[in-house]
Amino acid sequence: MNSQAGRGSTRGRAGSRVAAIDCGTNSVRLLIADLDSARSHLTDVTRQMKIVRLGEGVDRTGRLSPAALDRTLGALREYADLIGACSVDAVRMVATSATRDAENAQEFTRRVKEVLGVAPEVVTGQEEATLSFTGATRELGAGDYLVTDIGGGSTEFVLGSAGTAGPAGTAGTVTTARSVDIGCVRMTERHLHGDPPTAREVAAATADIDAALDLAAQAIAPGASDNRALSGGRALVGLAGSVTTVAGIALGLPEYDSVAIHHCRVSAGQVTAISGQLLAQTRAGRAAIAVMHPGRVDVIGAGALILARVMGRFGFDEVLVSEHDILDGIAWSLAGR
Repeated sequence: MNSQAGRGSTRGRAGSRVAAIDCGTNSVRLLIADLDSARSHLTDVTRQMKIVRLGEGVDRTGRLSPAALDRTLGALREYADLIGACSVDAVRMVATSATRDAENAQEFTRRVKEVLGVAPEVVTGQEEATLSFTGATRELGAGDYLVTDIGGGSTEFVLGSAGTAGPAGTAGTVTTARSVDIGCVRMTERHLHGDPPTAREVAAATADIDAALDLAAQAIAPGASDNRALSGGRALVGLAGSVTTVAGIALGLPEYDSVAIHHCRVSAGQVTAISGQLLAQTRAGRAAIAVMHPGRVDVIGAGALILARVMGRFGFDEVLVSEHDILDGIAWSLAGR
């Protein structure tokens, strides 16, 4: 989750330098990268994240708050300076769950365009899921995957097959995608108010999550008598900060290390145990965890619970954790522009 820069460049006549911004419910992230489409290779120039809580209170009020807007615009001003310094060829900003739900989305769009020079694209849940799948699987070998992206306001599920890389390779194919309104911020605001949350609060959050998974199952496992059959011959790829934080805890890292976390595997038993641990801890206890970003302290319990319920419901014994997600998918969508 820390910024990464100076990791080299593959930019040349055959490549392009792009800037991708993902503005979610909890964080706003920037990736400036050099793309080599011929080799399906992406090289970071810089990758940064800021916790802005754009979606704070949207579930209750239906509006983006003035404070949340100011925090987000402040982060985007810093990103605009970096983009200008790196001489990018194209910029794309995608805004997801919080701005889909907000009554004052037009104000947000206007103010972002003043800062970045481009308007944010408020994508549908389906588009969001497809971008996540591309980012998560572009560098993986050919195979079948269920990608789950646990965000602040929503969780995306995408079934698909990844293609092979290289000039003669084949593109990946998305067969089914579904977005449901469960996310670490939304579930925390709705249910997890205690410090630590009470058993009744955790039970209410679990019931809410399971109801949403019923809806997801209708799209990704229609007609299946046993949803566990979904895991047969398919890998679960987990994305976003809740998943990567759980992975860092499972690995026992002394600090957040994206290189160690990227493409590690975490068992279902570990995820369940860590979820229980986080939900039983006080805020101070969670804040003391070595890999914990300060902006995730309040919402990580809900994020871990969502991951545990997903794995149990669909029968996955492990999750393949990816640091590459919708942000990388946004970057790849700019190839050739």
